[in-house]
Amino acid sequence: MTTLALGPSWLDPDYLINTFGLIGVLVIVFAESGLLIGFFLPGDSLLFTTGLLVTSGTLDSLPLWAVCSLIVLAAVVGDQVGYLFGRKVGPALFKRPDSRFFKQENVEKAHDFFEKYGPKSLILARFVPIVRTFTPIIAGVSRMNYRLFVIFNIIGGVLWGAGVTLLGAALGKIDFVHQHIEKILILIVLLSVLPIVIEVLRARSKNKKEALREAPAPGTGADGHPLAPDAGRSAQR
Repeated sequence: MTTLALGPSWLDPDYLINTFGLIGVLVIVFAESGLLIGFFLPGDSLLFTTGLLVTSGTLDSLPLWAVCSLIVLAAVVGDQVGYLFGRKVGPALFKRPDSRFFKQENVEKAHDFFEKYGPKSLILARFVPIVRTFTPIIAGVSRMNYRLFVIFNIIGGVLWGAGVTLLGAALGKIDFVHQHIEKILILIVLLSVLPIVIEVLRARSKNKKEALREAPAPGTGADGHPLAPDAGRSAQR
């Protein structure tokens, strides 16, 4: 396999798996699912590569079902930790200053995502980088019903953790995938960030429309009332 041409080599799924094995995969899935420091990790491409390597027999000796079960467990436990952290930290999270590894805008994105989609955001967020890290924390901050959280957490963990891994395992049997694995991993990364790009473009479009709506029409004052003729001439001078 070739090195993924996105980011430093230590974020390359192939490098991570060859260096740390299945234990490394589980730690990364756990961290990306609910720890603030895990938002930059390569979750989707890592799971896809894991499934591919399990099928080819180059990753440990565990059967595919066992690997998927462990990945799902790591994802679910990661979200649990994120939820409990959110409940404990609460509103203080929104006041935390930006740092090298923490950006307030990431919290706000996850909050908006959670507010927009409600409980099912725990499933949808699994497939969106960065958002999947912060969403369980926001669920904890919002004090989402715990039983409901657990249900959606498990569903999301199974669909994402097992689903992407099984997809890699299934496609890993195709020679074309092995021959173009780098391009496929890049495509997975691009597809995973597409929802974020769409949301940013929508937000910008909405802000522009609101700005145009609030701007006073020509010949009117800030309150929207027409300017007196003399006032208009003096403004032009």
